[in-house]
Amino acid sequence: MKKMNEGLIAPCGMNCGICMAYLREKNKCPGCNSEDKDKPASCRECIIKNCQTINNNVSGFCHECPDYPCRRLKQLDKRYRTKYRMSMVENGEYIRVNGMEKFLEKENEKWKCPECGGVISCHNGICYGCGLERLKATKNPNRWKDE
Repeated sequence: MKKMNEGLIAPCGMNCGICMAYLREKNKCPGCNSEDKDKPASCRECIIKNCQTINNNVSGFCHECPDYPCRRLKQLDKRYRTKYRMSMVENGEYIRVNGMEKFLEKENEKWKCPECGGVISCHNGICYGCGLERLKATKNPNRWKDE
């Protein structure tokens, strides 16, 4: 399993290492903190990532903001908690309280495939190491199979 690293944690608390756009082989997204030229327009234009408050704080994370969590982050978090079984707000709080190293350890364990040790995507619950055939057979690759 590739170890997750701090560079893959977006300002909002999203772990890009578990994002299907980062895990896929074709049109792979390099993650929120990378150069914008290789990212989809929706990521380049992300209101949260481009927030001036975040860009001016020490860590570059939302959890340092006096308005944390803001309306936009709450909306994003609600969608991810409902559809993708993860929470940016919980991630940010965990990082704030326990530090990045502990957070990465927790994420490595939480999203580790029990079959091959690869990474399970938060967007569909499929391991991109050993579950590619199942992914190809999925009608909606953006949903967990039990939804």
